[in-house]
Parts: sequence; structure tokens; C-alpha cells
Amino acid sequence: MSAQWHPGQLLFVGFPGRTIPPDLAACIREGRVGGVILFKRNVGEPSEVRELVRELHALAPADAPLTVAVDQEGGRVQRLRDPWTEWPPMRALGSRSVADTARFAAAMALELLDCGFDLDFAPVVDVDSNPDNPVIGDRSFARDAARVSAHATAFIQAMQGKGLAACAKHFPGHGDTDLDSHLALPRLDHGRERLDRVELPPFRAAVEAGVASVMTAHVLYPRLDPKRPATLSPEVMGVLRDELGYDGLVLSDDIEMRAVADHFSVEARSLGALRAGVDVILACSAADLREEVIAKLEAAPDALVEDALRRVVAFKARFQAPAVVPLSELGPPFASHRALAESLRVPASEDPGTDPADPADPADLIDPTERD
Repeated sequence: MSAQWHPGQLLFVGFPGRTIPPDLAACIREGRVGGVILFKRNVGEPSEVRELVRELHALAPADAPLTVAVDQEGGRVQRLRDPWTEWPPMRALGSRSVADTARFAAAMALELLDCGFDLDFAPVVDVDSNPDNPVIGDRSFARDAARVSAHATAFIQAMQGKGLAACAKHFPGHGDTDLDSHLALPRLDHGRERLDRVELPPFRAAVEAGVASVMTAHVLYPRLDPKRPATLSPEVMGVLRDELGYDGLVLSDDIEMRAVADHFSVEARSLGALRAGVDVILACSAADLREEVIAKLEAAPDALVEDALRRVVAFKARFQAPAVVPLSELGPPFASHRALAESLRVPASEDPGTDPADPADPADLIDPTERD
């Protein structure tokens, strides 16, 4: 079997520390893991991160390149901090022009490409409609669906225009919850009229912008599926696949999060997600869980994994980090990006050079042990 068609390609994993564990290295060499996500626990100096990402890529078979991903949103959720640019949260962009959002995303993409990353789990396109939400808040561009849609489009087009894959999250919407899905299973009793008006427009905009990937929400929508959260629900994922017409890569949020881990078996969280329409399973910490999921995938029928593998292969053909001139060779590292970040921290009303965004203008993944 060609490595690119090994069912383990449907698993993206994390690991502890700043060196690659031998057991994970063996999985990558054999094509039994499709991607790796780095967290703060893996991040050292820029030269160390570049070398770690290079080593990860070098382990993979030639016909099954490894995707190396990171959560770099800005604000509370950014794994690369000083001496990289420390970006303001996406909420700082929501009251500004979509051109500012595009500059933000392009600059962020260059810093990630400089390290060799292929995929950024951003932007958050949830509409922040609940001020008591403990996990989204200022990670969202705005509390208005049209404004979120415009900024999401600008972000995705700018980031992917540089050659780095983006990810719209968390489908079909995590913005109105009052629970953190890392710790419990949120429930939203919204029907289709509300979803079509608030939660879904930013995802529709992301799909129309050609977003490379979408991440699911571990949120229960009982009026769509009374038993299974979105990640595991064919009814919810059918909205994305069939109604929004998205045939790109869909990733689960981390299946170690308690919203699903407390209620569903490993088989339900892995093969159940594939049955729902998810392509890639994220298991971000535990090596024993990684091995258990690989075993489930390897035993799965071909009919269950073939469409997901097709999408993974297409994604990797489209988004493997191109050769770029390292930013460190262009002068003082990230100096212009830091100036941009500081300018974006100034409220738009105090910055005469910036106009608020016209909402009609086109343009989780948090590990609780690493919360800032």
C-alpha cells in the first residue's frame, strides 16, 4: 500500500517536549500519521522550531508528506510568542477595515512559513453572540455575522495567498455557548432559522473563499441531532457537506476534550467522526490514544476511509509549504510585523488612517494545560 493511502494519514497528533519521541518518529516514517500539531510545550527559539519542523517533514515518506500545524490566532491563542510577533486578538480586527485583516493574516503567514508550517488552525469564524462564553470571546472577529464573514474572507484569502493553509473553526458555531468544550459538552437549542441567520453565514463565506480546512465543534445541537455533538453527527456535518457544498478537508477538534471523551468511546470519537463526514481526527496529547486510534483506522473498511483519504491527498498536494526566503535573512526579524501588530492594538476610532469594515465588503483548539 502506498503510504499516502494508509488510513493512519487521517490522524493528526501532538507530542510532549521539544524533541520527537522515537515511537512517533516511527509512525511518521511508516505513513501511519498524517500530521503533527505543535503547542507551546514544543516551542523553543526560532532556530529550534525551524529545525524541529524540518525534522518532522524529513521523516515522512516522499509520497505522504507530513502536515505540520499550529494554533496561531493572536491574543490568548498563539503558540509562537516573542521573539516572534505577538499579535492582538481577532476582536481587534473586527472594528477595522478588511484590508487590515488581510495585512495581519499575510504577515502571520510569512512568520509561520519561515518556520516551515503548512497549516494554521485559524481563523475563528464563530460569531461571539454570548458575552458569557468562556472559550471564544475576543477570539471572534465580532458579534455580527456579516462582519465576521467579511473579515474571515479577508483573512483566509490573504493567508492562503501566501501559501499557508487556513482553517475555519468551529463548525457549525461555538460562539453562543456558556460552557467550554474542553471541560464539558455544551448544548445549543438553536433551530435552522437561527443557524442560517447567525452561525452559518461565516462558514458559508469561508467555503466561498476557498478555505483549505474546517474544524468541527464539540457542541450538541439537539434540534439537528439530539444524541451526538457536531463532530460525530451526520446530520450536522451534512449541512457543511451537502448544503454549503464543502468538499475540502474537515478536521475534528481534539478528541481528548471532555465534551466528547466523557461521553463517547474511542471508536465513536474516531470512526464515528469519519461516518459523520469528518476527514481527520485530532488527538493532541496521549500516545496511547494515538495508537488506539491508528488501530481503529487500520481495521476500518475501505469504504469508510477512502473519501477522507482522497481529501487529505488533495489537501497535501495543494498546501505543502513552498520554498520561501527566511524572514531572518531579510533584516531585523519581524520588525515591520511588530509595527503592524502595535498599530492594530489602537482602537479604530482613534486611528484616523483606518476605516471600520463594511460588513458587506467581501474580503481547538486550545489545550487546557497551555491556556494563557
